[in-house]
Amino acid sequence: MNRKSFVAAAAAVLVSFGLAAAPEAEANGKGKNKGPNLVEVAIAVNSEGQFAGSFDTLIAAVLAADESVLKRLEAKRQSTVFAPTDDAFAALGLTPANIGTLDQDALTQILLYHVVNGRRDSNDVLGSTQLRTLQGGFLRQDSGTLIDNSTDSFNANIIVTDVPASNGIIHAIDAVLLPF
Repeated sequence: MNRKSFVAAAAAVLVSFGLAAAPEAEANGKGKNKGPNLVEVAIAVNSEGQFAGSFDTLIAAVLAADESVLKRLEAKRQSTVFAPTDDAFAALGLTPANIGTLDQDALTQILLYHVVNGRRDSNDVLGSTQLRTLQGGFLRQDSGTLIDNSTDSFNANIIVTDVPASNGIIHAIDAVLLPF
């Protein structure tokens, strides 16, 4: 499947879940979210503009993982997502075509390792030395570089910061982080 048809298919699947993108992200002061959620923003960023086609594998991974990942990224609760690019996944030999062949539980754990509770902008992230992930592990942070807990300790540089969504914020990273 080529990149354009994959993005169209992913968008169709997400729209079928009721995730039509809204024009602007913003959270009001009463705890109710207005605007597109994290999933909708990721699709919009991947669909057009400077980063079009840069997150096909991540979108495929979210769709292949346990449905709890998608539900969390759609939920009103604020989350911070460290989003690996397609090049980051490719460094591990992963593409939209083969990401679904990974063990679903392992894929789910890897994706949850890229999500942190709360809305943490770049200043919050850079002001932290350690970030607890939804997977239960920790990411270490040093000058905009995230370091995982794997035996080989992969480092991921934060390459794009502060992409807002109604239910959180996205930072793009250049490597996939591994919790095990």
